[in-house]
Amino acid sequence: MLENRKGQQVPQVTFKVFNNGEWTDVTTDYLFKGKNVVLFALPGAYTPTCSSTHLPRYNELAPIFKANGVDNIICLSVNDTFVINAWAKDQHSDHITLIPDGNGDFSEKMGLLVDKSAIGFGKRTWRYSMYVEDGTIKQMFIEPEQDGDPFEVSDADTMLKYLYPNAEKPSRVTIFTRKGCPHCARAKSLLSDNSMHYEEITIGPEVTQSTLQAVANTTATPQVFIDGKLVGGADDLEKWVNSR
Repeated sequence: MLENRKGQQVPQVTFKVFNNGEWTDVTTDYLFKGKNVVLFALPGAYTPTCSSTHLPRYNELAPIFKANGVDNIICLSVNDTFVINAWAKDQHSDHITLIPDGNGDFSEKMGLLVDKSAIGFGKRTWRYSMYVEDGTIKQMFIEPEQDGDPFEVSDADTMLKYLYPNAEKPSRVTIFTRKGCPHCARAKSLLSDNSMHYEEITIGPEVTQSTLQAVANTTATPQVFIDGKLVGGADDLEKWVNSR
């Protein structure tokens, strides 16, 4: 039975972290004392859901959390510090503090260390999220105890809705570009100047013109999608921005 520790203090643990060429002891008090903190835990760095959805969405929404009073967002996984450091760099997770629970001490004391030996993972944390004020757990969202790796309630949007139900979420922007395309550069500048985070997909060997034709009915670049709707090229984007 997975434990829900709502109302309790976070466990006292010292994490072993290697940064800037030296080992550092990071304590629970350092992470939580006197702070409002969102922590989400996931089974492993570089795993599919963790890399494609769980961490990226928290990183994307982090500025909204922090603008509304959250001091820090922590991603915790039972991996060693070198794996966590490499994954953080790969994910460009600048808004998130990634913590290696290398021995699973924190996860075990939370009552959420599980055996995933059947898939070669050994002991890992169950997927969950929690909101902590000055070391006291105010809310937990623990994934249902079922086979596989459920991902239903520990996501960033659920936590944001719980903490700040009226917070305005940023638009989800995707831009198809091509290397050396001046209009693509103009479109990206427009997005950046308007503080709009975007995902860039570059036309090339992995994503071809056929893909762009299929989703936008054109091979011209750039093509900008905002919240799933096609806006169009750089001129169309400029009109969209000016009409807001």
